[in-house]
Amino acid sequence: MPDQPTSAADLSASVQRLASVAAQYAAESDAQRALPDPVVEALLDAGFAGHFVPGCWGGADGTVLELLHSVAAVAEGCTSAAWSASVLAGTGRLGAYLPEQGQRELWAKGADTPLAGALIPRGSATEVSDGWRVTGQWDFTSAVNFSAWALVCALLPQEGGGAQPWFFALPRADYQVADTWTSTGMRGTGSNTLVVNNVFVPRHRGFARDAMVAGRSVGSDARCHTAPLRLLSGVLFGAPALGAARAALRLRSAEQPPDTTDARGASARIGLARAAGTIDAAGLLLERAARVADAPSASALAQARNPADCAHAVAQLVDSVEGLVRVAGSSAFLEAHPLQRVWRDIHSMASHVALRFDQAGDAYGARLVEAAVGTV
Repeated sequence: MPDQPTSAADLSASVQRLASVAAQYAAESDAQRALPDPVVEALLDAGFAGHFVPGCWGGADGTVLELLHSVAAVAEGCTSAAWSASVLAGTGRLGAYLPEQGQRELWAKGADTPLAGALIPRGSATEVSDGWRVTGQWDFTSAVNFSAWALVCALLPQEGGGAQPWFFALPRADYQVADTWTSTGMRGTGSNTLVVNNVFVPRHRGFARDAMVAGRSVGSDARCHTAPLRLLSGVLFGAPALGAARAALRLRSAEQPPDTTDARGASARIGLARAAGTIDAAGLLLERAARVADAPSASALAQARNPADCAHAVAQLVDSVEGLVRVAGSSAFLEAHPLQRVWRDIHSMASHVALRFDQAGDAYGARLVEAAVGTV
């Protein structure tokens, strides 16, 4: 993928192909609650799984800005495929915090090995000789159906009391997939439940979650691995929403008659222009956040601003799609109409914890107060 794609012509041929294939199968992905094989094949060929994999293992050491543009382009055809692309990239980044031996095993078959990530500590780990025993169930694990490995987060008891979240890398033979994904939106992501039952994990396949959150990678000094998580996560999850909103605008614009005299027509065109401006503004916020994540360092204020910017941008994208659907009429809610799928997808996506504004806004507001007080 190129460094800073800004148009379809700037995207790699493999990303353009994925965007085309994903759009072709979007309705089928939604109906089947999973990405069809041709989409998965194109997704892996496009290099998203290896985007954040360290260069020493054949990965791209990629940038966040590059990923933003590529994922948004895919989302214009299928939000679920774009979400899966972003999740694959983000989970590949997790592997950079494993000990070197664990990284070697994880990418023994190449940097494009598809990984599933279960980020919430819903499992438990018990320390044993030479490793741990891990058990748990992780709902909403996107891309798990076609994953070759998984990195799951479980609570590991600590000496003196309490427990700390750790990640554990598991090969496909060590976990099962329960068919539980019956969501209203984002159906094609196949975000089913990952199940682990008392599996042994050797020591070279585990690391403390704090290392990933802080950006303390093993063997890589690429910025995508040393950046704190809060700089990246909002962009990863917000990128599909940007493409989805652009798709909604395109669909609605194509259905609007070019009537220059009718008052209702003028009102509709004004609404399209307003939505376009809002979507563009949200895209600029996400681009700024991506550039901050890619920069060699970020201030405490910027680290607090990035999650708030991304959450705010996605909220604006949701509002834009909501407005476009509301004026589209009843036909937009017919099962065969792609606009209703975009509407369901973007609402479902915006519920993700990384895209909720209140917590991020509170943290950013506190930093703004501190900065203002410091200048008095």
